[in-house]
Amino acid sequence: MTVPPMPYVGQQTPERTRMFRTFLAAIALSLAALPAMAQQLSLGQVSQYLNTLQTVKSPFTQINADGTISTGEIWIKRPGKARFDYNPPERGLVLVSSGAVYVMDRKLGGNPETYPLNQTPLSIILARNVDLARAGMVTGHGYDGTATTVTAQDPKRPEYGSIQMKFTGNPVELRQWIITDGDGTKTTVVLGGLEKASIPTSEFLIDTELNR
Repeated sequence: MTVPPMPYVGQQTPERTRMFRTFLAAIALSLAALPAMAQQLSLGQVSQYLNTLQTVKSPFTQINADGTISTGEIWIKRPGKARFDYNPPERGLVLVSSGAVYVMDRKLGGNPETYPLNQTPLSIILARNVDLARAGMVTGHGYDGTATTVTAQDPKRPEYGSIQMKFTGNPVELRQWIITDGDGTKTTVVLGGLEKASIPTSEFLIDTELNR
């Protein structure tokens, strides 16, 4: 009679292998479920976070539709105000205030191009009261294992495009957005980290900039 050798550490019988794989699968499923439950943000949580933003600033990287990259600093003063100050060589400036968006090329000078704020998806972030639960506003809401994404549009003006926002949790923070305009052109803005700031209202006014 031949006695089979005892399994040593690292050696597996077929039955032990099946049990081990079942055990690992159970752990993997439980670990995969925990972050989703802990970090998936509801539309109410995202709305509340955006409504608590007051005056903040952050470096940003912008990926343009043609693949070029721009950098700069963004200042946001809710409701209704933002300033995108682009680094050289662009030296561009985008101001948002008084319900309008002003686009300037400081190298060329001259008068800025002007657009109504309510015709851009950026108005969703800058609104006095963000309510993503409004009918027809959110067209996408998901979680990729790291961040919650929310795609929103103005339900009264869907022809002006949408904004896809990306948020991380613990604590909640806006990290990125992608604006898709009416003709399908996409512009991505990646934030370097929003920080509270003290910024005077005059920094968002077009007249102040034109008089410099």
